[in-house]
Amino acid sequence: MKRYSLLLGATALALAPAAAMAERGSSGHLNIIYWQAPSTLNPYLSGGTKEVESSSLILESMARFDETGMMVPWLAESIPTVDNGGVSADLTSITWTIADGVTWSDGSALTSADFVFTWTYCTHPEGGCAQAGYFDGVTSVDAVDARTVRVNFAESTPFPYTAFVGSESPVIQAAQFAECLGARAPECTDANFGPIGTGPFKVDEFRPNDVIELSANPNFRFPDRPYFATVTFKGGGDATAAARSVCETGEFDYAWNLQMDPTILAGMAAQGRCAIEVSFGTSVERIHLNQTNPDPALGDARATVEGGPHPFLTDPIVGQALSMAIDRPLLTEIGYGAGGQPTCNVLPAPALYASTANDACLVQDIPGAIALLDGAGIVDSNGDGIREYNGVPMCVLFQTSTNAVRQDAQALIKQWWEEIGVETELRNIDASVFFGGDPASPDTFQKFYADVEMYTNNFAGVDPQAYMASWLCGDMPRPQSQWQGSNTHRFCDPAYDALVAEMVRTADLNERGRLAREMNDMLVRYSIIPLIHRGGVSARAATLEGHRMSDWDSELWNIMDWRRTQ
Repeated sequence: MKRYSLLLGATALALAPAAAMAERGSSGHLNIIYWQAPSTLNPYLSGGTKEVESSSLILESMARFDETGMMVPWLAESIPTVDNGGVSADLTSITWTIADGVTWSDGSALTSADFVFTWTYCTHPEGGCAQAGYFDGVTSVDAVDARTVRVNFAESTPFPYTAFVGSESPVIQAAQFAECLGARAPECTDANFGPIGTGPFKVDEFRPNDVIELSANPNFRFPDRPYFATVTFKGGGDATAAARSVCETGEFDYAWNLQMDPTILAGMAAQGRCAIEVSFGTSVERIHLNQTNPDPALGDARATVEGGPHPFLTDPIVGQALSMAIDRPLLTEIGYGAGGQPTCNVLPAPALYASTANDACLVQDIPGAIALLDGAGIVDSNGDGIREYNGVPMCVLFQTSTNAVRQDAQALIKQWWEEIGVETELRNIDASVFFGGDPASPDTFQKFYADVEMYTNNFAGVDPQAYMASWLCGDMPRPQSQWQGSNTHRFCDPAYDALVAEMVRTADLNERGRLAREMNDMLVRYSIIPLIHRGGVSARAATLEGHRMSDWDSELWNIMDWRRTQ
């Protein structure tokens, strides 16, 4: 209730500037390593966390979410509410005021026209915007005057803090992206690789899938920040090497997403050169079951609705059996330690939205999975150890990104699935490619040229409305959308779409919780197998201070306050 009261009339939070402990550039150079290398700096062209977080050094939004999940004004003067008149009484519009004096890094003024353009850019029917869910229900964005932006909704919208809020919905410069609308969006290499932003840093050089060189934005609105003059943002490698580079060699100051053996990480931290940071938000490691047929013989129709449904993964009995066979506590223990918790939900938090209807999955039940399949007549008819579904052998290609923890999990899951009669072939793909947005690549998680795939996803902020809208029928990646779209496993159920529409219209908090839980339950009973509620685990150099890790936004959300200890 505390967070939701923003809308109901609580006093808006003010973002208090950090204590003046230094001046712009006084901390010298900062080295960051993300072992999944960014492929673009335009978060609207990739749903990958690495792209969203790297671009958050450059691009900003009206409001952000701090380490507690509370909303704080960023480019805006304050958070609009019903009480202060920023949210209309009928909940059909929200009006933001841009803080005075905000400029782009090129010195030009940030204006309401840039927000109107950003909405136009992301909602273009041929653009394939990866973050389109943040604009669901928005009918128009108006430039009331140079500093005032009004977002209009088709219906009463109880939680209007989606468009232009959080790291996944930033404003882009209209002048720079003017010729990049629709199908031309991925062709604008200069803009996508070097966006002009309002953030603390500007891009000096970007080498896709490798390194970003940045320097302090000379026109940043806080004259004493950022405290670092330059930043190297390195991509590639693996989680263990990234951790060593901070905790042992000191080559880097910050390492993200340390998905590695927790005992090894603890041993590194014991040397005293680094501190391990953990923050729980909504990240869930999960397995998606492709609802379309990925058979290469289908050609251009492969993994699309036009190619037809999957031969057996659309049957909820199959998904239930695959889920029952998995030992989630063991996967958590060996792969995440204190940085993970077994879960049966794709929406694990906040508590209001977390379902308890699926908790049976917390206990592995291989005999039960076998009995379930046998009872449904899904049996091994020829004695080769592989069940058939309507005559089709149950053989799956299981893909994920290259990572030691994920490959260990794959090996165990393969063993468990084969115990219940599902033959499993494993495939891992370099993370920079797997989470990249290249529409020409056959290996992205959006293209999903496999039967099942495993990765982590989450949402910014504390209200799941936009996140649950990720699985609308219309949000499937497809050739016409440049293979962008958040509904990666091609789930489609009109009843689910109706629940999303109902949540958009529902103001009562308890009812919103019920709707979210119902949507979660539909997904996990049909086509998503949640595994682990993951805390973000990162390492920072002991000499780095000012870091406030948030799993509700970009981990780098307050990088303007980071500084080197004296």
